[in-house]
Amino acid sequence: MDSKKLTLSNGTPYFEHQDSQTVGPRGPVLLQDFILQENLAHFVRERIPERIVHAKGSGAYGKFTVTHDISQYTSAKLFSQIGNSCKMFARFSTVGGEKGSADTARDPRGFALKFYTEDGNWDLVGNNTPVFFIKDAKKFPDFIHTQKRVPKTNLKSATMMWDFWSLNPESLHQVLILMSDRGTPYGYRHMHGFGSHTFSMINEKNERVWVKFHLKTKQGIKNFTHAEAIKMAGENPDFAQEDLCNAIENGDFPKWTMYIQVMTEEQAKDFRWNPFDVTKVWFHEDFPLIEVGEMELNEIPVNYFAHVEQSTFSPSNLIKGISFSPDKMLQGRLFSYPDAHRYRVGVNSHQLEVNRCPFAVNNYQRDGFMADASNYQDKPNYFPNSFDTIIPDPAYKNYSYELDSAHVENFNRNENDDDHYTQPGLLYSKSMSSEDRENLINNIVESMKNIDGAKKSEIINRQLCHFFRANIELGMKVASKLHVSIDINMMNHAK
Repeated sequence: MDSKKLTLSNGTPYFEHQDSQTVGPRGPVLLQDFILQENLAHFVRERIPERIVHAKGSGAYGKFTVTHDISQYTSAKLFSQIGNSCKMFARFSTVGGEKGSADTARDPRGFALKFYTEDGNWDLVGNNTPVFFIKDAKKFPDFIHTQKRVPKTNLKSATMMWDFWSLNPESLHQVLILMSDRGTPYGYRHMHGFGSHTFSMINEKNERVWVKFHLKTKQGIKNFTHAEAIKMAGENPDFAQEDLCNAIENGDFPKWTMYIQVMTEEQAKDFRWNPFDVTKVWFHEDFPLIEVGEMELNEIPVNYFAHVEQSTFSPSNLIKGISFSPDKMLQGRLFSYPDAHRYRVGVNSHQLEVNRCPFAVNNYQRDGFMADASNYQDKPNYFPNSFDTIIPDPAYKNYSYELDSAHVENFNRNENDDDHYTQPGLLYSKSMSSEDRENLINNIVESMKNIDGAKKSEIINRQLCHFFRANIELGMKVASKLHVSIDINMMNHAK
């Protein structure tokens, strides 16, 4: 194999890589040693700002293949016929922990997918749960602060977590999932994925339906118990990363089946709950899963930082035939996600290989940090102009729709908007086995016993009221294991 010369970043070969220039063999280092300066300067700039949420993650490239016809719902070219396929990139992550935290911690898991389609990159940015803690993006900074660290001690705090949850009963559905064994999945290969939000699909006839995306693991669901997750966090805090890399390197490519649920606009009007409330699910018996395709991950990126750390996803990266909904959390993410990427990676992050659309990109955005002009060269940077041939295509015109009301208000309420208990109650009583319920209760108690301070009793009693409203047995068992006495006032408050 031919040897290569060691060079500086400008391509100039050099020899003195390990020894600094000094005044004599024992003298001070000379400022003129620009090789020393360059290496040290670059080294302290190797990191970019850490993601505020989803900092600890793993990623892989793969392929998505359409296996079933859903062209009646969407005009997206990807779904125009069975057999269509595209390259894709997936990033899985924990939510609350820092980049160096354990990836087996009790936490929701991010499930972010980028599809490189001929109509542009489509990002489906969800979690491993079909619901979320809050329904309005205005609450998101406050919620995430409770999952991070106390300003004074820089320690995690069960007190502030349960204080926030107990003051926001809409969180109960997600809290029960988080505190079950689903909150500690066995790596990333053995968990389902969800778009979580309600999206829309628009077909060639300009007809719209509401949809939810589901990705079911073909490896089978597998979770750690609470004790196993804690043990693994100490033994191998990178377990999920290692598990994914090893599987793909060994040719055991993980796969998921994509499904959608479909709700018509008429059904949405009669739905018991707000269909755009991300704290609620659509029952499968009412809106059955429709199979769409298969996702396979088969390639670990050659460089983690370049591809996984610098990857950016946003639910605003939509393609023709797939659009958003009035979901308040989704609407907030349409702005906040790309804004986070502009801050963290840069205004031209979309030009990096992992984020770049492999097909045509024609626009009038120019310059900024790290701009790559190879695609634009000397083309005009304004529109309209007399020199290029870029033409807005009316086939991609946005879907037009009428608003339910022209009245602007801070909130829009359905009759059952404050029903935060029916679905969590059904999750506990109908969807969980007796072992699941026992583990859930033990995990809740293990976490809540760490609540401390002057407001301890108030926070515990407030959260117990939510458990009682969802399911009496759940409330009683948690209270019993926390050694909290139940009085008539608490029971009446829960009714």
